[in-house]
Amino acid sequence: MIPLRDSTKSESFPIITLILIAINIFIYFQYFFLDTIYVEQTFYRYGLISANLYYNNQFSTLFTYMFIHATPMHLIANIWILWLFGDNIEDKMGKFNFLAFYIICGILAGITHYLSDPNSYIPVVGASGAVAGVMGAYFLKFRHAKVLTFVPPFFLFNFPAWIYLGFWILTQLWCGAQELFLQGACGQIAFFAHIGGFIAGMILLGLFLKPFNR
Repeated sequence: MIPLRDSTKSESFPIITLILIAINIFIYFQYFFLDTIYVEQTFYRYGLISANLYYNNQFSTLFTYMFIHATPMHLIANIWILWLFGDNIEDKMGKFNFLAFYIICGILAGITHYLSDPNSYIPVVGASGAVAGVMGAYFLKFRHAKVLTFVPPFFLFNFPAWIYLGFWILTQLWCGAQELFLQGACGQIAFFAHIGGFIAGMILLGLFLKPFNR
């Protein structure tokens, strides 16, 4: 299911959301044209590798991994969801709070991935853990908003946000559970980073809202 737009209008210009999107695009094009070997080096240097956290204390990658993307579609998917839901959460939190919230959700998503597979040497990259935090906040704050969703091959539905986002997190939980017992059953995706980010977003929402939005 592909979300196309939501029914909640922005109350202010979402400058932090746009800056985060621009940073992700800018960083991606720093290595997009490099040879494959150099791209892989980028992933292994800046991506989140669980085993390196444990053995080499590479804690900086809990921050850097969320600005690295593997493919154009990986990048587009994350920045589109960030644009769709981030502007409204930024409205309710304010600029600085939203930025801090986004980064903390990304870090907590990375820690959740580490706890799920602490000995992995596969680099995890992408903003999806931080973006999942935004989705978790939206799930609580705008649960009755409508999300126009494309359901292949040619269906359009206006789902309440709690249904769309609830279905999304259930698929992450389902695939995450399978990954624990059937390695690779749902593909090479860091589902527990998504789960951790989403839960972090729900828990932290109240702490980062402007006082009159609580």
